[in-house]
Amino acid sequence: MKILIIGAGKMGTFFCDVLNMHHEVAIFDTNPDKLRFTFNTQRMTKLEEIKEFNPDLLINAATVKYTLKAFEMVMPYISDSCIISDIASVKTGLPEFYANCKHRFVSTHPMFGPTFASLSNLSTENAIIISESDHLGKVFFKDLYNQLHLNIFEYSFEEHDETIAFSLSIPFASTLVFASVMKHQDAPGTTFKRHMAIARGLMSEDDFLLSEILFNPNTPAQLAKIQSQLSRLNEIIVNHDSEKMTEFLEEVRNNIK
Repeated sequence: MKILIIGAGKMGTFFCDVLNMHHEVAIFDTNPDKLRFTFNTQRMTKLEEIKEFNPDLLINAATVKYTLKAFEMVMPYISDSCIISDIASVKTGLPEFYANCKHRFVSTHPMFGPTFASLSNLSTENAIIISESDHLGKVFFKDLYNQLHLNIFEYSFEEHDETIAFSLSIPFASTLVFASVMKHQDAPGTTFKRHMAIARGLMSEDDFLLSEILFNPNTPAQLAKIQSQLSRLNEIIVNHDSEKMTEFLEEVRNNIK
């Protein structure tokens, strides 16, 4: 299969590496410097090269800020039979785009990133495939994700956004609040250092990505739960209420079993 990857960022080059052993792969980026570290693939910086390559599948790995713009830029240069796909962690605007693009599509979300995941061992990581996607597209990504030993889940676009609000918005918001009150520690403890490592990893991500995940319409309800539990914990601490603290800790332990 001839596969075109749009965007030579972290995930674009990752997909290039895992696909180029069994497929004819090309990768396109408007910044030629990003293509220097891609191997066993055709490197493209001009749209006319895409038309000549004539891909069977297009994987849009552009950053969330440019996902829709990247699609709109390359659509005139691919054939009507080309299946288009995205791996975006935020699906805002994509259902509407796919409904009007007149191409078969498949939308997925690898629930990992090079910042935290060990790309050599993904057996504990997950991937979501959107149920509204084209059948052949879903088969391709299911086979790929199975080869990577990912745990695969199939959600609708709506279910995906609800899941992301819970699984990403809560830890993102909690980490941001933690980091917002930080000050230098001469002798940090182990727990503090682990939290700081997570915070530094999170802050290395694109600002637009962080914003769009937190701007998910389902996020405010999750933040309200955090605020409620934080107020509850604060009251327990202020009152030195050992009995309620025991109850609170027991609830937390039950939640993470």
